[in-house]
Amino acid sequence: MLCQSYWHTNSVRRAHAISWSLVQARSISSECVTRRTAASRRTSRVVSSLRGNVLASQTVQYAAQVVPIAGAPRLSPSCHNTELSLSVLSLSASFGAVWADLASDVGLTMREVSDIADVGHVAGTIALIAAGGEEDQVERLLRSNPVPDLEIAVVGAIASHRLAVTVVRAGAAEYFALPGDLELLRSWVRERADRQRARANADKFTASEHAKYTFEGIFGDSPALRSALDLASRIIPHGGVTVLITGETGTGKELLARAIHYNGPRRSAPFVDINCAAIPEHLLESELFGHEKGAFTDATSAKPGLFELANGGTLFLDEIGQLALPLQGKLLRALEERQIRRVGGLRSIPVDVRVVAATHVDLAAAARLGKFREDLYYRLNVVPLALPALRERRTDIVPLAKHFITRFANDYGLKPPVLKAAAEQMLRLHRWSGNVRELRNAMERAVLLCNNSTIDSSDLALGGSANTIRYGGALPFPSTLSALTRAAVEEMLRLCNGNKSEAARQLGVSRPRLMRLLDGDTSLELLSDSGDQDA
Repeated sequence: MLCQSYWHTNSVRRAHAISWSLVQARSISSECVTRRTAASRRTSRVVSSLRGNVLASQTVQYAAQVVPIAGAPRLSPSCHNTELSLSVLSLSASFGAVWADLASDVGLTMREVSDIADVGHVAGTIALIAAGGEEDQVERLLRSNPVPDLEIAVVGAIASHRLAVTVVRAGAAEYFALPGDLELLRSWVRERADRQRARANADKFTASEHAKYTFEGIFGDSPALRSALDLASRIIPHGGVTVLITGETGTGKELLARAIHYNGPRRSAPFVDINCAAIPEHLLESELFGHEKGAFTDATSAKPGLFELANGGTLFLDEIGQLALPLQGKLLRALEERQIRRVGGLRSIPVDVRVVAATHVDLAAAARLGKFREDLYYRLNVVPLALPALRERRTDIVPLAKHFITRFANDYGLKPPVLKAAAEQMLRLHRWSGNVRELRNAMERAVLLCNNSTIDSSDLALGGSANTIRYGGALPFPSTLSALTRAAVEEMLRLCNGNKSEAARQLGVSRPRLMRLLDGDTSLELLSDSGDQDA
């Protein structure tokens, strides 16, 4: 009698599930075109939304960024290349017509498996167990074949909370009873698909940034640059070390900071950067440490700071020398205690962040003058990296220029022009006060404006610059030593915009001596150190 009752119960379950599947199949057949059109629109919205979400979550660090000096244009992650599948293990024929439509609706590839073990070996899959009419087999199946790293949803025909609790305790992520839970199932599958696409895009973004910001991407072979990169390579494996990068504007400080991050152990976590000189003091504290709701007039909701957003990754503080003194104390506390407190907050929030700071200011001199906290300077200056100015590595100028010419020609779909000898000479003689950034902009302009397949000195638009050391006209040669001396003094005075003290400093003489040289006294005694009685 018990056997008959059990057989009768299972038969009713199967009949109910199969009957509903047939009805659903007819409905799917009649509405196929309409639903697939709607699915296409929904998928497009998901892709667009996902792209925005991935960029927001992974590149929120670029909210206050400076464009990389020698890096390529930023890559936007794409969702269309991510191959995902819907893997279905069918314990019965129930709901068979549903899966293909569900997969198509969410933008997945339909895949049937015969063994639960096969699901765990498939990358980028969302797993379902179709158990309509065979719900009693699910618990044993899940317990005997655990797949710990994969969320599996069980789909049945019985709407029972006890059954749901049983299968979830056995290892399932969710239980859905069709037909009532069809939209919930669709939503669950779509959410998992979006999450996997986001994860794939995050990995793709990290890989692209890693390829872009390798040390090989920091172009140059001069000893000064190689020395700085060699020191940087030693601290990369140590993800907690604070780094201070110094150098003039345009030398590549942010590029080096990104290379340290994307080659180190924190590469999968965010790289968040902020220019401390670009944000007013009263806003910078909120940007760095966040604020609670009601902390000030416009604080209508709580907001996490950049320290929190960079948790696990790297926080790059550009132009740290411009940080206001009150904020320097708070930054020091955050570095020392590895905790921050939001503006208007009462609790401390632990953070795990590598801090990389950069400045063109001499912080040691600023500390002596009381413009920068001495204790913060020593806390930041754990590993100092000094990047040389471009004029200090002139052997790199022409190779860098050719590198930019090739890159910009490819970007604009042009044939790379040839750099003529006169142009190379002009590049070597230029002072490059803007360093690599200035060189990059000059090469982009030359590639776009040159009239033929070559770049001549006239295409560089550098000849009229006050920062150019000019030969072949500025200094009379051949000529006498006295004439050359006077011409050199006058040229230096012109380059210094008439500032005699600066011209004297650049020439390495005293100001009185400079005045006598301008008066025409160019005797050798005046040119020697022993003859300088005025210094």
